[in-house]
Amino acid sequence: MTPTSNSPDQFAVLSRILDDRWTCRQFLAQPVARDTIDSLLRLAQRTPSWCNTQPWQVVVTAGSGTDRFRKELLAHIEKSAPEPDFAFPAQYTGAYRDRRRECGMQLYDSVGITKGDHEKTMRQALRNFELFDAPHVAIVTSEADLGVYGAIDCDLYIGNFLLGAQSLGLGAAPQAALASYAPFLREYFGIQDTRRVVAGISFGYPDLDHPINAFRTAREDPEHVAIWAD
Repeated sequence: MTPTSNSPDQFAVLSRILDDRWTCRQFLAQPVARDTIDSLLRLAQRTPSWCNTQPWQVVVTAGSGTDRFRKELLAHIEKSAPEPDFAFPAQYTGAYRDRRRECGMQLYDSVGITKGDHEKTMRQALRNFELFDAPHVAIVTSEADLGVYGAIDCDLYIGNFLLGAQSLGLGAAPQAALASYAPFLREYFGIQDTRRVVAGISFGYPDLDHPINAFRTAREDPEHVAIWAD
């Protein structure tokens, strides 16, 4: 296939969006206009999927709906154990452990949490369930019968949602933490029992003055992850 004349420009735009994207962990209270959210959902809907099954469904909160959910979720986690639909990582070893640790240290340093301060560490972890004060959250689910590959398709959807949010000047935080209370989410939002919770995405306008939004994580060089078979 011959590249189109504008391919280099398109690649540069996509590269810039990917380079600029980051996980927002503190939002402004300002809500996002409904038509902007609709544009974001339409963009994410173009995500490719196995046999074009498009297994994702999304619950999106706004206004008082977000506030009620945040309050009820916090109350629930105080008395309930996590129960995710998909098993969380059994352990982190080697490079995965190192990358996770580096990210965590950057996060804690940004808000002045010292190593060993378990109280502040726990408080920061709870911010996930406060949605980082975001005015909106999207709960992404997949059809249970589609198994892990339905979840993979949903992960592609989440990735495009994040890039779309970045292109619109929004902040977003993909959160597996929310999926750890899957039965509660199904009951609260009336999600069908045949669906499995993949993740949540808190989103809105980022608070760029907050120090937690100042750090950026690194990415591995492709030569360390790509295996050529010439």
